[in-house]
Amino acid sequence: MDFLQTVKIALRALRTNKMRSFLTMLGIIIGIAAVIAMMAVGSGASYVISQQIASIGSNIILVLPGSTTSGGLRSGSGGSQTLTSDDVKAIMAECPSVDLAAPTVRSSALVVFGNLNWSTVLMGTTPEMFEIREWAISSGRSINQQDVDGAAKVCLLGQTVAENLFGSSDPVGKMVRIKKVPFTVIGLLERKGQSPQGQDQDDAVFVPLRTAQRNLIRSPFPNSVGALMVKGKSEALLAKAEEEVNSLLKQRHRITGSKEADFSTRNLSEILAVAEQSAKAMSLLLGAVASISLLVGGIGIMNIMLVSVTERTREIGIRMAIGAKKNDILLQFMTEAVLLTMLGGIIGIALGAGGATVVSRMLSWPTLISFQSIAIAFVFSAVVGIFFGFYPAKKAAGLNPIDALRYE
Repeated sequence: MDFLQTVKIALRALRTNKMRSFLTMLGIIIGIAAVIAMMAVGSGASYVISQQIASIGSNIILVLPGSTTSGGLRSGSGGSQTLTSDDVKAIMAECPSVDLAAPTVRSSALVVFGNLNWSTVLMGTTPEMFEIREWAISSGRSINQQDVDGAAKVCLLGQTVAENLFGSSDPVGKMVRIKKVPFTVIGLLERKGQSPQGQDQDDAVFVPLRTAQRNLIRSPFPNSVGALMVKGKSEALLAKAEEEVNSLLKQRHRITGSKEADFSTRNLSEILAVAEQSAKAMSLLLGAVASISLLVGGIGIMNIMLVSVTERTREIGIRMAIGAKKNDILLQFMTEAVLLTMLGGIIGIALGAGGATVVSRMLSWPTLISFQSIAIAFVFSAVVGIFFGFYPAKKAAGLNPIDALRYE
């Protein structure tokens, strides 16, 4: 008996009991649909985190001021003013693994335009910060060194601030007031989206560092800064750059022996890589949990096929009597099982893709359906058919023709 004829016989047998065939496939359909949908959701989560990681920038080290002790009480990290603009100059001059470094100061501020206002994050910084963050300008120009040296009253707006103050119109060239000080908008930054911590990176206004220090924040330590952003020359040199920065700042701040450092460094690339790995692990976990239903579906197929063998015992005996070999019977029942799972797999793939699309639209959550996940699901459904269909097929092929013919 050739394979094509075997497939025709198997299809005819499945059509004879349409409802039973559908109910048998149902477990596979649900299993495949769940795997496709869950992997799409997990891949979407990984994509979101990778986009957030890309929005931060690459090869970045964040240097934060340390804590202070007063009256026996210690403040938290950032409670002291230990970092200065001079530290940035020293890092650029003495740390060969560092590509760029920029100081930043941070505060909250009310930005006013006409009769509209918006409370946002105020950042004072230098031009290097935008290179470190790989943050491009949507319109206008960026802050330059002349703006910093001259403490110019100019600012850059994030997309969220611009939308709330100017709507869809271009803010470049307009005048806004920040803490009652007039500033000219010189540029609009491109959209960055949420950070991995869930903060809106576009809800910020940026001014030259010296302008912020003199006119807006007015710290009792005029040269102090809130943090330093350092970019390594490459990912391979990032650990070396962090080591050089630590060593230099300890030397500059006279940190010797067991004395606690008055600053801390954080390798953002390592932190964000852990977050990305967690998202990938979650995607695999969701797929593994969903695949349990495939196992249940496979057991259902085996049970139904065993029932089918019992019901068709006389048919099997007749076929053997007219010349069918054991391998022919084995192949026939194996073909029926594989066809059931593959048809169920095709329907399940369609339902899973549709379900993922519905989830994406209803929850505004990105879902990614890869060709790889579809191929794996389809192949897995065929494997389930072979694995769980083998025992019933072997039982059918092992029947004694005479006993089978006598079966009522």
